[in-house]
Amino acid sequence: MAYIMVDIESDGPIPGDYSMISFGAVLVDEQLNKTFYGKLKPISDKFIPEALAVSGHTRAETLGFEEPLKVMEDFANWLKETCTDRPIFISDNNGFDWMFVCWYFHHFLGSNPFGFSSQNLGSLYKGLEKDTFKTFKHLRKTKHTHNPVDDAKGNAEALLAMKKEMGLKIKF
Repeated sequence: MAYIMVDIESDGPIPGDYSMISFGAVLVDEQLNKTFYGKLKPISDKFIPEALAVSGHTRAETLGFEEPLKVMEDFANWLKETCTDRPIFISDNNGFDWMFVCWYFHHFLGSNPFGFSSQNLGSLYKGLEKDTFKTFKHLRKTKHTHNPVDDAKGNAEALLAMKKEMGLKIKF
């Protein structure tokens, strides 16, 4: 299976009413050198300035980003080229990240290459530690910058550390 670590930035709490501004993805393997970065034009006039500020972009900048249809087509093609088998979506906060990526795929392309399920990195780590209060974030090597490619790469590094250092049985 091909694990794809994903991170998104948005200008609000839900897709449809608000917009996914950018997202990054990395194929989880030893090299972590196969990445995707998409910056999407807003689909709604609604946005929450504080949420948008996290992305590091202004509203004016986002209005010049690519059309979502093109970005989602490019991402689907990247997945086909990068994955030799079914891609598995995994993220730090899959309840949030998955919601946007799944909605955008279905809304713009009519289907989602990831299927109907996703994995949560934080929950995986808590299970390995047998402690719901533990966090994996100390396992990241790449600084968490809110650039979604950086953040996805840091989370992928954490997943690799869980395999190497904690004995997680997982195949990349």
